[in-house]
Amino acid sequence: MSIRKFLYILPFMILLATFAYYPLYGWVYAFFDYTPPIPLSKSPFVGLKWFHSLVENQVKIDQLLQVIKNTFGMSGLLLLFSWLPMIFAIFLNEIKAVRFRKFVQTVTTLPNFISWVLVYSLAFSMFSSEGIVNGLLKQWGFIDSPVLFLQDSDHVWLTMWMWATWKTLGWSAILYIAAITGIDDSLYEAARVDGATRMQSIRHVTLPSLLPTYFVLLMLQLASFLNNGLEQYFVFQNSFNKDTIQVLDLYVYNLAMGGGSYSVSVAISMLKSLISVVLLFSINGLSKLVRGESIV
Repeated sequence: MSIRKFLYILPFMILLATFAYYPLYGWVYAFFDYTPPIPLSKSPFVGLKWFHSLVENQVKIDQLLQVIKNTFGMSGLLLLFSWLPMIFAIFLNEIKAVRFRKFVQTVTTLPNFISWVLVYSLAFSMFSSEGIVNGLLKQWGFIDSPVLFLQDSDHVWLTMWMWATWKTLGWSAILYIAAITGIDDSLYEAARVDGATRMQSIRHVTLPSLLPTYFVLLMLQLASFLNNGLEQYFVFQNSFNKDTIQVLDLYVYNLAMGGGSYSVSVAISMLKSLISVVLLFSINGLSKLVRGESIV
């Protein structure tokens, strides 16, 4: 590689090293008995003590199993309906009225730029005991006392999936819309000449053309199966749904910030990262075996 080409990618390598690899230095906290504000250099080295502690206490094991169950449940729902943005993009593309199509695309994309704090404010104004929905249900005589939608722990996985879908559907569809514009028009013309209807064109031309994009995104989603993030669950958590809404990222945050167990939380984060890497390479290998294509 010439020096000129190397200089092209140098800024990106610096960014990657600064924001992706340098933070890995923090993993060292998992091997010390660290308690702020005592410096790490004065903290005792404890080796794998915190890793062992994760499986020594039955209460902690039960807690971790529940958190893993929540993580798998909510990530599983997102994975199960990962085809929704593709279908949405296909039907959006079928709208012939350009202004209406742009309106729908804009309205569905905008929620992606709203913070989870504002999303919760919207949910609170609509579904709290004094919210719009309870007000209407009371007014229409369906209920006598308010329904505690936000405190419900039975359907929290489903409600979290619905909020996440509402927020990201339009944004996630952009990649598929870009892929649709790249489909050769001659394929549609040939389908029309053969007498294909619009639905048959979608089935035999659009869908097969989008499947490679779908599978690449699916592999990336599988690789980050354990990375739910914490913002959404942090703002929606309360005393009533805490057991069913805590995913791994939120659990690690609560351990570190709420319980002061920094070293344990880092140990769990390390394990989570290692499992994610194993998942990525497993899915990559499976894709190469089945489809002959991979992303790594």
